[in-house]
Amino acid sequence: MNSTTPTIFIISADAQVAQGCVDELGAFGGRFRMPQTRSVDQARAGFLRTPPIVIFLDQSSVDSHRDRESIESVVSTLTEVAPVVVAAAPGYQADLAFLITAGAVDFVARLGNFIPIAAGMLERRARIGERVTGLIQFPHDELAGDFGEILRHEVNNPLTGILGNTELLLARRDRLPPAAIERLQTIAELAVRLRETVRRLSNAWDEHHEHAGRV
Repeated sequence: MNSTTPTIFIISADAQVAQGCVDELGAFGGRFRMPQTRSVDQARAGFLRTPPIVIFLDQSSVDSHRDRESIESVVSTLTEVAPVVVAAAPGYQADLAFLITAGAVDFVARLGNFIPIAAGMLERRARIGERVTGLIQFPHDELAGDFGEILRHEVNNPLTGILGNTELLLARRDRLPPAAIERLQTIAELAVRLRETVRRLSNAWDEHHEHAGRV
């Protein structure tokens, strides 16, 4: 596999689930790099070495975070890195409704033979990510530094502020009229979508810049 091979990061404390995902994704031609970790903390360290195009999060790895972070918090943080496919008990779907609606998360109920369904979602997300990356055109070398700076500071930082403040307002929804809540939800959903686009641009630029430096 070369540096352009898309990475699907598998986070599961259940060895059978992790191996099942690897086996199912292997049926798509072995075209993915698939690092595995048992915990979210280990995965976060791994992202620095191998940025993923999509993340699989199994409930078995979320349970250990319950005393520190809610599932919404864990998944929301992961979506800053890549889209997430979550396999969990059906009751968790309502907790993740906002992120699912925003398009940052896919959810599969952890019931019966759920692994092929999860693998199909992962493959679809990876295919979309590859297609978007392939469409990205980069600036000339003399503008490279400015391009990276704009992405990191002029776009992503304000988006993080918009999303954070919107979520703070939505946390007080009991004091807001329905029309205001609806508008705030729309703002948050659009901010998540823009953040996803910026993330893909940043990752694709890093790969392009790294490849250009080796030529």
